[in-house]
Parts: sequence; structure tokens; C-alpha cells
Amino acid sequence: MKKLNFLKKLLMKGIIPVVLLSVIIPLALAQVDDPSRDIMPENFRIPTPQLYNPLVTVTLNDYDNFNMGTDYAEGHVSMNPLNPLQVFNAFNTNGTHYTLDGGLNWFVNNPAFPNAAGDPVTAYDSLGNLYYETMKSPVTACWIAKSTNNGVNWLFTNASAMSGNDKNWLCADQTSGPYANYVYTIMTGGGGASLWRSTNQGVSYSAVQVLTPHGLPGAMVCVGANGLISGGCVYAVTHSGSNAAGTYNFFRSTNGGANFVSMSSLSVSNVIGNEVGGRSTVQAMRTRPYPMIAADNSWGPYRGRLYLVYASNDPVGSGNKSDIWIKYSTNQGANWSTTMRVNDDFNPQLHNSFHPAIWCDKETGRLSVMFYDSRLCPTNDSMDVFATYSTDGGQTFVPNQRITNKTFRITVGSNSPPSYQGDYNSITSNSKTSMVLWADFRNNSYGSYSAYFPDFALRLNPLQDSINSTNGSVYIKAVVPAVKLYTDEVAISTAITPAPGTGSFNITYPGANKLYFFPDSLFMKVTATNVTPGTYTLTVTAKGPNGTPVHTRTAILVAASTITGIAGNEEPVTYSLSQNYPNPFNPVTRINYSVAKQSDVTITVFDVVGKEITRYSQPKQTAGNHFIMFNAANLSTGVYYYKIQAGDFTEVKKMMLIK
Repeated sequence: MKKLNFLKKLLMKGIIPVVLLSVIIPLALAQVDDPSRDIMPENFRIPTPQLYNPLVTVTLNDYDNFNMGTDYAEGHVSMNPLNPLQVFNAFNTNGTHYTLDGGLNWFVNNPAFPNAAGDPVTAYDSLGNLYYETMKSPVTACWIAKSTNNGVNWLFTNASAMSGNDKNWLCADQTSGPYANYVYTIMTGGGGASLWRSTNQGVSYSAVQVLTPHGLPGAMVCVGANGLISGGCVYAVTHSGSNAAGTYNFFRSTNGGANFVSMSSLSVSNVIGNEVGGRSTVQAMRTRPYPMIAADNSWGPYRGRLYLVYASNDPVGSGNKSDIWIKYSTNQGANWSTTMRVNDDFNPQLHNSFHPAIWCDKETGRLSVMFYDSRLCPTNDSMDVFATYSTDGGQTFVPNQRITNKTFRITVGSNSPPSYQGDYNSITSNSKTSMVLWADFRNNSYGSYSAYFPDFALRLNPLQDSINSTNGSVYIKAVVPAVKLYTDEVAISTAITPAPGTGSFNITYPGANKLYFFPDSLFMKVTATNVTPGTYTLTVTAKGPNGTPVHTRTAILVAASTITGIAGNEEPVTYSLSQNYPNPFNPVTRINYSVAKQSDVTITVFDVVGKEITRYSQPKQTAGNHFIMFNAANLSTGVYYYKIQAGDFTEVKKMMLIK
């Protein structure tokens, strides 16, 4: 406390800049740890002025991580099921961030809670209502705020729910079933896990039941289907036993949370990394084998399935390395599948995987999992965030993908073990992609980061060019050089700022403004007509089919009345074959290609067994951009291929005819 008071005095005297306080305090103050509780240490709950770092998109190797500023870890994220561009997240203690455009811009509007002790959790219901919960300080219950516009405004911030002393969780029914928009919340208490609900969209909450046994932090709650009844099953899990030998106890309600019955117990978890004073740690960072649960509310083939994901050492015991494990139940938690490993590193007994989070998409049933992982660090003192997903009900997972674009040290500063750096991260999704949220320590602080998965990389070429302001043109190339399991289209749009005082810019696409197969690229032609000379910024936005993922890149255009040697006024000087547009098509599509120098060009279309359909030949075609129109009126629905042969250049692409 002497250190704390000293820092406060320095702040009041202006000796310590406020913006540095969130970094200095956690590194300067000693932490007192109670291994039976997972609340944020008392010294972190310092009421500082609300000063926030602006969003910085960190682009490395053409991939984006969104840095939303510095908070105190334990972020939780939710996405509006009615609008995937609206995403809200909250970190300790009351650090919120919301976006209305899929993550290009993030804003802060923290609810005015009377006090807050942390452990933020968020949820959306089916109507687009947002709920945000944090524990009270001192810890006796929780505050729950509600917003109808993704956190831009708060309807109320002092709704009180729960009773307990540690670790809360929250979920909402996103279905149109009989319990639509019910909100469920659970919290660790002295005698078990206290479960409450709201049946009036968060206006008030009432106690339902105390679930036992429960002695370790980690009670969770989720909503799933009960046969044809959407939202007909509410699941809760409690955590008992010891840190080295935990037990997960599962409960189910089929009446909208009015009461719960015991379904099963699993004694499957053990230490994560090294046990220090009754708590699991990885490189001095505290962690715990939370039972993360999710249930399938989609109308897909695995509707109703219940999932359990957790971290534990393999082999069992302190000092070994941890992995991410999954089990699933097809009968509402009564019985469980065999245990399967989620992380796919080559030798998992050499690396730590921990802090998993899961989400089951209500439209597709896709189960997404994210986690910390040290596989890229031979000394295991640094880590990344990895993610994967399953489309077959948790039976198999796609290859793990690295989400962070920079590896970072696990332990912040010089904290003594067990060091508080948050006890959980989060993931949410829409039908096309997911958004991953985590505490990132790359700058030796508690960075608040997010990213998309699946995702695509993006770059522009060139990043700067000159253009004749009177009547000039330049070509800018948008490139998707790589993807992280992304398979949907990427649509390109552009804007130029500032608007010229006179004249105008016109942007056209010599081929198409969409990409379908990767890696691939397209050209944008920027034409200036009597514009005011000066420097302009071309902003290129690339989006998935529902607006996510979304990324932007910028290029500088210098407009002048006299330009010599303008590289941009030359046609592209490479051989290329673009993706046909539209694709799929019926029955006509356009195939663009470019020729670097005068060449004999042949374009051949053939079917899936290699039979030639048609051939286009053009002897001694001049250098530049060209196209042909392919009419498939006499062909049947199916996959076809087209191939270009121009000099020594050859390339093949696939197209889809749908009638």
C-alpha cells in the first residue's frame, strides 16, 4: 500500500503521466495471491482517469492484429447476431471497446458502474441487446449493464445480480425459442455456484439455484438446443476437487433455467505447467484448467451437441507441458466422448498450450477454439495465440493457425510467480469468420488485441506513385498473398482523400473488383482529370461477403501538372491471368489477362476430366491488359478450368458454372 499511495501522489502532482500509469502500476506493485480465488489482485483496481490509446492496426507480414490500447487483461468479446460489423469487448477492470465497422475503428464508452472488481463477461441476445457484466468491489455480487446499440449508449449500468465472491460468467439465449432473450449468469460463492437469470431482457435478475459441488473458480453457463426446441437446454458446469485433480460437474435445465438437474461429472483435469503454491503457472504466469463449454444451437447435423474444452498437462503432473483437450456429449451431458487433443504441434510434450476459449456459431454450428501456445519458442518463455475450428461436431479440427503476428514473452515485467496476467481470453463468430480477443504482452504491457480467423493477408503495390493532375492514370495492385484458411470472396472498394478542390478522380477495375481464389491480385486504375495538384491518399478496403473480415491499406498519390518517368502511367508489365468474373457465373463470364510483351496467346477451357471445351488463339498479341468473354450457354452446371499460354508463361484457374 505504501507503493500504491506513493504512485497516487506522483500522479496528482503531475510527475507521472497518466497514460503511463496502466503500465507502471502492475510492474511496480507486488502481488498477493490466493490460489483458491481468481479475482484480479487488489492493487490493480486503481481508479485512473479515462485516458486511452487510439487504435493501432499492427500489420506484419501483411496480416493485421488490432491493438485497442492497454487494459488489465481478461478480455471477453461478443458479436451482434443481427450485424456482424458490431463487435463489443471488455477487459479488466472496466475497459470497453466497441466497433460499428467490423474493427476498422474502435471506440470507448465505459459504463458508469459505481465500482468494479473485474472479470468482465459479455453477451448478445437475439434482438441485438448487449449485456456486459463485471464483479462489484468489494466482491459480493455483479453489475450488469445493457445497451441496444453495441455500447454506444447504456440504458442502465447498475442492475445488480448474483451473490458470490469470485469468478462470474454470462450468456444469453440468441434463438427464437420459448426462452428467447433470457439472460443467464453464474458466480462462485462460499457454498457453491450461484445461478441467476433474467426473463425480461435484463431489467431484473432473480436467483435460481446454488449448484454444488463447486470449490474452484470456473463455473460456466451456455445455451443449446433441446431437439426441435431452440434454446431448450441451458447448461452449467461447476469446478470442484483440487488444482492438481479437478472435477467438472455438469447440470442441465430444460425449462429456461427455472431449475437444474445433475447430468454427470468428469475428473479429467490436472496441473497446467508448474504448480506453485496450489496454483498452476506457465513461466510464472498464473492459469487454471477452466471448463469452457459451448452448445450447438444451429440447424446443422450436430445440433444440440455440448462441448467441453480445457487445458491440462500431458503427462499428468507438475513440471510437464500442457495441451488443449476436447470432449463432446450427444445426450445433453449425460455421457461424453473420448478425450481428443486440439493443439497439433509436432511434439506437444515440448510446448505449453493453455488459456483456451471456445464459441459455437449459431448459424453454422462451427466450433471455434483459440489458445495461447509456445510452439514457436524453443525456450518456451514466449508464446503466440493459435486458433482452429471444427465443422464435424468436434471430431476433427482444421490445422492450427497462428493468429498473433508477433511472438511475445509470457511474463510481463518482473512480477513474481504466480503473476496475474489474466485468467481467460475469448472468441466469438459469425457465419463466415470469428474474432479472437486476447491480452498481448509484446510491448511489456497488458495490450488489448483482436484479430480475425479465418483471415486473409493484404498488400498494395506500389505504396506511392505520381499522377499527372491534368489527365493522368496510374495502376495500383491489390494483392492477397496468403490466407489463414480463408476461402470466401474478397471484395475491394476504394476512396481518395481529401476531395480535390477542382476536377475529379475516377477509379475503375480493368478486370473485376473481387478475388475468389488465393493467392491472387487485381488492378485498380486511378485516373485524374484536372485535379488540384497535391498529395492524396488512396484507401483500399477489402472485405468478406458479409463485411468480415475487413482490412484497409493506403497508398500515396502525388498529383502534379508535369510528370516525367511516371511508373504508374505504364500498363502493367507482367504476365498474369485473373480470376474470371463473375464466378460462379451463368452463362457468360469475363476472363482478364495481361501480357508483358508481344506474345502468341492461347486460352483454353476444359472440363474436370481434361477434355478441351474451346480454345482462343491470338498470334502476336500486343503488351498490355486484355480480356475475353466466355459463353457457356451450351454447357452443364459444373467446375471448369481455363489455361493461358503466353510465351513461356502458363497458368490455370478454376471457375464454376451454375444454371
